[in-house]
Amino acid sequence: MEFIENTTIRSLANPGVISRQLLSPHNSRSKRVTITEVHLEPGASQPRHTHETSEQIWYALEGAGTLLLAGGEERPFAAGDVVRFEDGNVHGLRNAGPGAFTYLSVTAPPIDFGYAYRDKG
Repeated sequence: MEFIENTTIRSLANPGVISRQLLSPHNSRSKRVTITEVHLEPGASQPRHTHETSEQIWYALEGAGTLLLAGGEERPFAAGDVVRFEDGNVHGLRNAGPGAFTYLSVTAPPIDFGYAYRDKG
């Protein structure tokens, strides 16, 4: 068993985005998943990007946003929706709603997302 204390949950941040690393290489021995809680303020976005050797599943917990996909495609993404990105799929997100947007991300195999954030508190 592995118990993750709240004090070991690291928050990463970019303008308008806070990513709480609930289970990641910095606080877990898991070789299978990273679990992240991501909060976007209204108007904030995560640019399109890929993970060449990991898939991700996002579960929208609160609010409404827009998925930013390959070829400039966009798709609504709102509380209760689930989306899965295969290895190499282009994905990003913009909070298009008037309030906060929160989603849970499961990434397999694990990734340390520190490289993508300015503030690594």
